[in-house]
This record gives sequence, structure tokens and C-alpha cells, in this order.
Amino acid sequence: HDVKYGSGSGQQSVTGTVIKEDVNSHWTIKGPEETKYCKRGEPVECGQKIRLEHLTTHRNLHSHHFSSPLSNAQEVSAFGESGKGDSGDVWVVMCEGDFWNRDEKVMFKHQDTGAYLAASGHTFGRPIHGQMEIVGISRPDGSTNWKVQEGVYIHPTDFNPKKSQNNHDEL
Repeated sequence: HDVKYGSGSGQQSVTGTVIKEDVNSHWTIKGPEETKYCKRGEPVECGQKIRLEHLTTHRNLHSHHFSSPLSNAQEVSAFGESGKGDSGDVWVVMCEGDFWNRDEKVMFKHQDTGAYLAASGHTFGRPIHGQMEIVGISRPDGSTNWKVQEGVYIHPTDFNPKKSQNNHDEL
């Protein structure tokens, strides 16, 4: 949703929901800079720096030293235009093992501030009734564990860039 915070940065709010089918919960994984991309078919490594671009508004998951509106924790927002932003958009993937596996928990640590992406436990009223506040907190806990609910996954063995150019393998 493209709803701006009424306080703090005034940037696009980032909220959470338990509704799995919410199209506003879809994000694209990108490399940490405009010139560094995540290659399709390659797994995301634990410790890798990434940016997450909101699929609908094309703004990046962002944080900075503003207070969040409900819990007074660190504000998390969506920032930039057409996927272009700044260093406040970079997150470190924190997971067990070598790679981020879709069925396992993952945490995201903000590169600039060291805060962990979390759900504060507070919910908004109007105009985004029932949406959970998403924030940055200084220490990991149960609220900093995330799990992918849905998405498009391309296994490395399914992606071969040298395949015949006449075949269509995506929509």
C-alpha cells in the first residue's frame, strides 16, 4: 500500500499482515547497489547484502534514525523511486548454514544502523486498520524471525542461460 507515515520521515509505511494473499507483501530481492544484481537462479548466501524492492510501489525497504509511530522503535519505511535509493536500503541476510532456504527462518540486519527487521506487536488504526507495525530493533528476538510465505523460486539446476533461445521458460 502506498500510505505515508504521518510522522517521522513521512515516507511510505511498511506494515505486516497475517494474510498470505496480500499483494502488498511481495518484494523483489536485489543486489546491494544499482550495479550489483542478484543473479537469477543463484541462491542468496547467509551474510549477503541485499536490497528488497516493493513489487507494487518500486520503493526499497529502508530504515534510518527516525522513531516509529506506534512503538517508538526505529522506523522502517519504503524509500526511493523506481528501485533507486541510498545506503539505508541495504540489509544483511542473517540465517543458518550457507544459504537462505525458503522453508527456514531468516533475519535481516540493517547495514547502516545495525537494527534487525522486526514486528513491534502494535497494529495501526485508520487508514491501514489491523496492519502490524514493522520496525528496527537493536537485538534479535522472536519478532525478528521471518519466513517466506510465497514467491517465485528458480532452482539453479532449472536455470540454464545457454538453453535454446526459441524456448519460453517464463511468463
